[in-house]
Amino acid sequence: MARTTPHGIPCADGFELHSTLHTPEGPVRGVVLVHPATAMSASMYFAFAARLTDDGFAVVTYNYRGVHPSGVAKRTRAGFLTWADLDVDAVTRWAAERYPGLPLLAVGHSFGGHAIALSASSQRLTAAVMVATQAGSLRFIRSWRERLLVALYLKCIGPLCARSLGYMPYARLGLGEDVPAQAALEWSRWASLPRFYFDDPQVDAAARLRRNHMPVLSIGLDDDPWAPPEAIDLVCEHLTACAVERRQLSPADTAGQGICHLGFFREHHAATLWPTVMDWLRRHAPERG
Repeated sequence: MARTTPHGIPCADGFELHSTLHTPEGPVRGVVLVHPATAMSASMYFAFAARLTDDGFAVVTYNYRGVHPSGVAKRTRAGFLTWADLDVDAVTRWAAERYPGLPLLAVGHSFGGHAIALSASSQRLTAAVMVATQAGSLRFIRSWRERLLVALYLKCIGPLCARSLGYMPYARLGLGEDVPAQAALEWSRWASLPRFYFDDPQVDAAARLRRNHMPVLSIGLDDDPWAPPEAIDLVCEHLTACAVERRQLSPADTAGQGICHLGFFREHHAATLWPTVMDWLRRHAPERG
């Protein structure tokens, strides 16, 4: 049976991240870092981590600073680049030092995939998986009703709450965990740009993505209203030094059950969707004799 242990992971600026290490019973074949979606708690990925440990992987799950537990968003100054440059860097380095010589892999969900692509520490990775990682510009949302709803949250409610409350209260809205104000304002600004953060010179995203050189599996979901294929492909096109494999999955791949943007890691998809990722990870971290 897999063992889970809590760990504090120190970042370069002294901030300590709350993480959980999931370890298998037997030999470790590789290490998988799970980078969560925006406003999602690490606990959402525990079932997925448990399945990976059954295959002999050690897994690190964690929360970005300011996202969990409740109440910390207002007290935390952090944006998406803070998460990529400090939090992802700390988790990657901690895992590499704890398991030297083993394949180091990462799975990123939505922004978690961006976190992989943007972080300099990802040059340490053996391979990476991005699930529903898209250029989050509003123009890519095909349904005008969905676009209007997302614009309401990102362009109106988000900035208003960020400036008046000091954070975005997603928990009160039933949309996940609270998010620090800086992240909410960055998300609002990038959503209006035609090419998302690639049009923000402060990010220099194209240069950041060019420095990666690992194999990447990028998965899109046909019933995801926020991440159509062209939005995912825009990100993949900037991974110019990576061998990118693109796959699209649909409810037909999971007995007709919906997936949408946040559903891939729900446990009821374990037997249908997760093998796509798990088989790919096994291929890049073969068992040792």
